Amino acid sequence: MLHTIILILDILVALGLIATVLLQSGRSAGMSGAIAGGAEAIFGKKKGLDDFLARISAVLAGIFIVFTLLLSII
Repeated sequence: MLHTIILILDILVALGLIATVLLQSGRSAGMSGAIAGGAEAIFGKKKGLDDFLARISAVLAGIFIVFTLLLSII
């Protein structure tokens, strides 16, 4: 019973982690980064949302590791 509950929570945390990583803005690189970098200088970048999503993804990653280790022990 406990194994099933932790497995369900692990799957939900994994889906949340995937969602938060996909919602983060990509790191600029190459020619597309040069074009986007110029646009960010003019219009500004959503720094607060990126910081929030990075913090949430770090917390979810930690929870995912704990649940996965618990599943290996049980």
